[in-house]
Amino acid sequence: MAGPSAVSINRAVPGVSVRVVMQTGCGPYAYVVVDFEPPGPDGGQEFLYTVPDARLPHEFLPAVWEGIREGLGAVAATVLLTDGGFHEVDSRDYGYWLAGREAGRAALAASGLGPPPQDQGRQIRVNWPGKPRPKPKEGA
Repeated sequence: MAGPSAVSINRAVPGVSVRVVMQTGCGPYAYVVVDFEPPGPDGGQEFLYTVPDARLPHEFLPAVWEGIREGLGAVAATVLLTDGGFHEVDSRDYGYWLAGREAGRAALAASGLGPPPQDQGRQIRVNWPGKPRPKPKEGA
């Protein structure tokens, strides 16, 4: 847990999902689903998880949490990791750090505290409640 923050997530942002799939060689693979809520009474960042080890080995949790803290910056929130996935060969800390960072950025965007994460093409897919969808092309 981090100390109190002057800025906090102001509403619940459930079901932020991030999938990191690099298509080159043995690129990192990671999948997480995270709920963000306003912080508890202490006003700091809190990280909780309900994912069994069979779905997401606990060895990756520190990388997810580091990435989320980077994505949120100084914004306080209660963070609940609700689902995840891994690949026996391709999962590594870096992929989970990326997934956590993008989840934090998406939570900021969904709560109106930050810009949407930059589109990173097919390598990182991020979804959150209220995510703007691309407009159809004219004449299509």
